[in-house]
Amino acid sequence: MSFWHDFLTHNDKPAGKWSHYFPAYDRHFTSWKDKSITFLEIGTASGGSMQLWRGFFGPKSRIISIDIMPKCKELEEPGTFVRIGDQSDIQFLESLVDEFGVPDIILDDGSHQQHHIIDTFNFFYPKMHKNAVYMVEDLHTSYWPEYNGGLKKPNTFMEFTKDCLDKINARHSRGALVPDYITMETSSISIYDSIVCFEKGDVWWTEPLNRFDKTRF
Repeated sequence: MSFWHDFLTHNDKPAGKWSHYFPAYDRHFTSWKDKSITFLEIGTASGGSMQLWRGFFGPKSRIISIDIMPKCKELEEPGTFVRIGDQSDIQFLESLVDEFGVPDIILDDGSHQQHHIIDTFNFFYPKMHKNAVYMVEDLHTSYWPEYNGGLKKPNTFMEFTKDCLDKINARHSRGALVPDYITMETSSISIYDSIVCFEKGDVWWTEPLNRFDKTRF
């Protein structure tokens, strides 16, 4: 079943999602269903989202959720783990990696403060393995002052993402950009209304090929 179906039939702990997020979830997460994976969601809220992800990915999955509110710890269920801490606290994030390993999928639905989103991404993303997925949602906050956002304001996650679009093409910049971990380890960056999704890959070979140019082989 789709995550949309799961959401519509969910009748346990409260969960809230924007209607246009569901196609992005299904596109980037469906291939991970029924696998032994570690899924980290930043932001626990009322616990309904954690339940939904556990149901969506299946019994082999391990769902980790983090929040700054101590009461969220009470929302743990079999196969789900809540840890209390601030996503901007690098020592706390390191403790998660020490306990659970590097997640296969990360969904940032946390503070929505722009510097928190960027700092969390910069901590986790380089550590994630090939084929891992890093999704950030509610990025309309990149345009809202109360979250340190604003149209074309520096240091928002949307402006960070725009820089990453250049970095993923750094090999073609004729020396203007030096390839970095975004260039070498990102197979795609998908942008939706309020969502950005990075998919990792081992991008080691990029060259033009001509089927009839036998000098290349």
